[in-house]
Amino acid sequence: MSEPVNVRILDREYLVGCAPEERADLLSAAQLLDARMREIRGSNRMAGIDRIAVLAALNLAHELLQLKHGTNDRDREIERTLGELNRKLDGLLDSVSR
Repeated sequence: MSEPVNVRILDREYLVGCAPEERADLLSAAQLLDARMREIRGSNRMAGIDRIAVLAALNLAHELLQLKHGTNDRDREIERTLGELNRKLDGLLDSVSR
């Protein structure tokens, strides 16, 4: 069941519905977004809120994609290493069974 949660981003209040078990994550996300938007606004006090929001969203999306690519690279490296270990174990088992 969804509950209303107040979040404050760039001195504006937003009422957002979320499940009770997701409340802490929502508040953390709002704090992160607020910090990013303040960072962007700090360098350009004349920028409109829409522009600040889009730039913050682009920055966060870029970071997310970098993390996903890093995870995919790590997963491929783990698979490769496990394949090598399996081949070595197979070789050892073959030599022991002879």
